Amino acid sequence: MPLYEHVLIARQDLSNAQAEGLIEHFGTVLSDNGGKLVDSEYWGVKTMAYKINKNRKGHYAMMRTDAPAPAVQEMERLMRLHDDVMRVLTIKVDAHEEGPSVQMQKRDDRRERR
Repeated sequence: MPLYEHVLIARQDLSNAQAEGLIEHFGTVLSDNGGKLVDSEYWGVKTMAYKINKNRKGHYAMMRTDAPAPAVQEMERLMRLHDDVMRVLTIKVDAHEEGPSVQMQKRDDRRERR
């Protein structure tokens, strides 16, 4: 099955538990449609470069999935309909990277990658 990475931005007035609950909810949507959630990361509340729906900040989260295209399309459709999700970005990748994403690494570890 194809591998995907999804990044979503949720409204800032949600609690951390509610934002992480969104990840679990969309993971179950994938599993119901024949895919699986390989890994997920909650990046926390971050300031955005511009306002989206009158919000300056948002809860960021990333999901790594292994799912067929129809399952991903259904998950994206439900994300766009959900009131708490402001933006979604889905990227098809050849392979998932091991370990934490660049966003979760410490600054010292990032410099060593160069």
